[in-house]
Amino acid sequence: MTPQRPAPPSFQQILRRAALWAALAFWPLPALAQEPDTTVQLTSRSGSLRLTGSLLGYDGRYLRVATEHGELTLPLAGVSCEGMACPDPETWVPELRLSGAARLGELVLPALVDGYARERGLAIETVETDATHRHYALVEAEGGETRLRVSFRLTSTEDGFADLLADEADLAMAERLLDAEELALARDAGLGRLDSPGRLQLIGLDALVPVVAPGRRLRALSLPQLSRLYAGEITDWSRLGGTPGPVRLHLGPEASGQMQGFEALVLGRSERVLSPEVIRHPDTDTLAAAVAADPGGIGMLPFGRLGTTQPLTLGGPCGLRSNASAETVMTGDFPLTLPLVLYRPMRRLPEAAEAFLDWIASAEAQLVLRRAGVTGLAPLPIPIEAQGRRLAGAVLAAGEDVGLGELQRMLRVLEPRQRLSTTFRFEPGAAALDAVSRSHVVQLAHAIRDGRHNGESLLLAGFSDGLGGPVANHDLSLERAEAVRAAVLSLLGGTLPAGVALEVAAFGEALPMGCDDTETGRGINRRVELWVAPLR
Repeated sequence: MTPQRPAPPSFQQILRRAALWAALAFWPLPALAQEPDTTVQLTSRSGSLRLTGSLLGYDGRYLRVATEHGELTLPLAGVSCEGMACPDPETWVPELRLSGAARLGELVLPALVDGYARERGLAIETVETDATHRHYALVEAEGGETRLRVSFRLTSTEDGFADLLADEADLAMAERLLDAEELALARDAGLGRLDSPGRLQLIGLDALVPVVAPGRRLRALSLPQLSRLYAGEITDWSRLGGTPGPVRLHLGPEASGQMQGFEALVLGRSERVLSPEVIRHPDTDTLAAAVAADPGGIGMLPFGRLGTTQPLTLGGPCGLRSNASAETVMTGDFPLTLPLVLYRPMRRLPEAAEAFLDWIASAEAQLVLRRAGVTGLAPLPIPIEAQGRRLAGAVLAAGEDVGLGELQRMLRVLEPRQRLSTTFRFEPGAAALDAVSRSHVVQLAHAIRDGRHNGESLLLAGFSDGLGGPVANHDLSLERAEAVRAAVLSLLGGTLPAGVALEVAAFGEALPMGCDDTETGRGINRRVELWVAPLR
């Protein structure tokens, strides 16, 4: 449910508050542009107030201006604008500027732009100025009027974030979540909390899969083994039970958000650093070809882009194993699942740009994402009959804390239902949802509001890792399920529509999806699953 944006204050109110904003130093004041073509002089309609600044943007109604008082937003209709940069509402064309992860800008988002244009009956004019810039114009088939310009700067997650801070992009494209330091920089710069649902737009989910050359006898690795390999601590395949021979490590470009995400998940959480012996490759196809041709090689490739390599299963000492599949990526049960996201600051965008961004969540956009090789967000039904492996894992992992009676109780509750791939995960040891799951909450609330669950009983089933005692784990998993329910209800105004039920259940550590020997495995186990059945 999209919150209503309050109208910006009047021109007089802005000026009265400006001195206070400057005194509080709420964010570092942007320097006035030196180039004359961005300088504007704004005068109130009464002529009593005048303001000079650098034009940062215009969304069709409101000007965004950097001034000595800070960044201000005010309606063009309320002022007289003088200067070369002043927009002409009659000839102005809405624009959306994106910068960041090359994979998103090369393939995923252009496919969405194309799909959106086709659905709206618009033609696309494409300009590729160089290897790092793409420009698209969405044009009316009759009359040739441009409805929206979309531009991409293809760099990296880090560079996209830098462009966002420098006001050189409206959105940052990222293949990983921003870290705490980056989020703090964004807040200090006045961009808002970029990890909140209104600022983080989840496009889809991807995963990094360990791969080797075809024919290698190795079939599975644990996360600790993968960490030791890429830290250079395991240098011969015989250490993993394979044919003796040196290990050669392959990865994609250092600036890739996915590669940075891999280092954080696999190496950073075990306090290891990447081996200097890693062989870097400029793109996914080159990396896949190199690993496939190297009998001693191992690499990390995006799910769906494995080429002719042999993927490895990820497992652990507890006996649980996970293969990368559409199901395990969409649920986040595969340990190396990574989000594909857009970060958007607290700035107004043109209505045409907002319409495109809203469309990305539609069923039509999800089909486009699948054709582009990306796991989308449309919930995937997973019947309980298809979950034999993980139910068997629950039996094998059962011990003193999880007895037969608890497993039977869980199956009695879940057996009449089917699981949806929407899964909510949490910060360590808490009932606080992580950034991706906060977006899932919004999506579920929208689905309920739009009637997609009419006549259904939804169950939020809470699970925990196995670090605490059984009573504490049960209570924590219940608290997490109730936290998700409360967040969904809050977005729905406190009540559910008629014909929809939303219940909770808690099963503690009864159904582990990962081994608790790593933080990544424990994070997979801390979850709330969504199960559905017809409403009785």
